[in-house]
Amino acid sequence: MKLAKAITGVAAAIALSTGSAYADNLRWKMPVAFATNLPGLGSPAAWVAENLTTASDGSIQVRVYEPGELVPPFDILQSVSDGKVSTGYTWIGYDQGKVPAVPLFAAVPFGMKPWAYIGWYYYGGGHDMLQEVYANKGFNVHAQLCGIIGPETAGWYANKIETLEDYDGMKIRFAGLGGKVLERLGASVTMMPGGELYQALEKGTIDATEFSMPAIDQILGFQQVVKYNLFPGWHQQFTAQYLLINGDEWEDASASQKALVEASCTAATTLGLAEGEYKNGAVLAGFQDQGVQADQIPREVLEELKSVTQEVLQEEAAKDPDFKRVYESQQAFMETYRVWDSRAYLPSDL
Repeated sequence: MKLAKAITGVAAAIALSTGSAYADNLRWKMPVAFATNLPGLGSPAAWVAENLTTASDGSIQVRVYEPGELVPPFDILQSVSDGKVSTGYTWIGYDQGKVPAVPLFAAVPFGMKPWAYIGWYYYGGGHDMLQEVYANKGFNVHAQLCGIIGPETAGWYANKIETLEDYDGMKIRFAGLGGKVLERLGASVTMMPGGELYQALEKGTIDATEFSMPAIDQILGFQQVVKYNLFPGWHQQFTAQYLLINGDEWEDASASQKALVEASCTAATTLGLAEGEYKNGAVLAGFQDQGVQADQIPREVLEELKSVTQEVLQEEAAKDPDFKRVYESQQAFMETYRVWDSRAYLPSDL
């Protein structure tokens, strides 16, 4: 955590030296979509809240509300836009029914690695596009990338998955655009918050679920109920979280306060990714002792999934101009990124 402490110290020094930069104090209530004990997914929200208070010398104070304490997880966008709360921390893919393009900023099936995504987001116009996407659908929010993790697992299942036909008729919790792909394969896809999934699996309300990476799934206890864990997480190679701030609140913030929010969220993005990468290997290795069978999706099945994914993405692009514009921007970036990616990195088995 030396990086975090260094950033906090520098930001605090700036705050103390600027004096009147914080003429108006900000007091924000922040509901979160994920419990703050979840590494890389929920933990960045708690870190950002604490860091903003320290770095601003108390000018910005953020009170975190765990999922459901103040606002239901799936209502965060609307609550922030309406000004019921000043800010919220969430996975914005939950709002694809209201803003069709936002899943492209949250998790894309067969999409970018996390470091490629942040390259596009920070340098390829992604941040500005996201503000436009929300404004075009009438939402009064400022969105700031504030966390990212690497691949999820492809889900937890009671029975082994051997072909795509195994999804036909399955009741499964699956998020975002990946859920649309499984619906195309005949699955009955439902969406529910992470805190409800263990009980839903245990009672048979759902047959299977995906949620996140091993370090998080372990905390939620899926391995206690079902024993087949599927890889790779084709549907979410990156998962990005955002700080949503009411647009009027953002406008009222000073330039220094905005800079601290942006710096804190950028640091949280790094820390969230680092935490997941550090913890996942040990957790996954430990699953074997609990009787979990980690299965790899065969290459030919992944190719079939990718084909269906491309159909779904093209159909979504045809229905929404914002989706089309963002999707084309990401695809154009990936054309050149693959030249680098295919040559620069060592094979994982070397």
